[in-house]
Amino acid sequence: MKQLYIKQKVFSIGEKFTVKDEREQDVYYVEGSFMRIPKTFSIMNAGGREVAQITKKVFSFLPKFFVEADGREVLTIKKELSFFKARYSIDSADIEVHGNWWDMDFQVLQRGAVVGEVSKKWFTWGDSYSVEVLNEELEAIIIAIVVAIDCVKADDRASSSSQ
Repeated sequence: MKQLYIKQKVFSIGEKFTVKDEREQDVYYVEGSFMRIPKTFSIMNAGGREVAQITKKVFSFLPKFFVEADGREVLTIKKELSFFKARYSIDSADIEVHGNWWDMDFQVLQRGAVVGEVSKKWFTWGDSYSVEVLNEELEAIIIAIVVAIDCVKADDRASSSSQ
């Protein structure tokens, strides 16, 4: 089991932040594309190798985000047509997200077995998340899921404030 922490910098123009371990060592670097289309987030390990990428689909009727890890698509997060409250779904062959993922309090399962748990830390400056990785082979995928869901939420906030 491995404990990781994601703390986004509130006023980061370039959308860069790090993922730290329990000893506060940088484990992953997350970098968003600034002012580029399509919007992407790259997740790199401490050695600088990209291990995952999140891409927002351009020219889609409803927002859709693709999560890739090690060059293969792992899951898709898409907005569903709803008239009152924003609703999103997560599509994947063998990964599921159970719990309140909109409030960042959920479990990640692979083929029914819990492989990670995520919880939001309250009363912090900016968004902070605690990520418990139970299957370290899926560590990059779990981090990518957290970043993708946070990206979806930010996109939803931006679109609702511009209406």
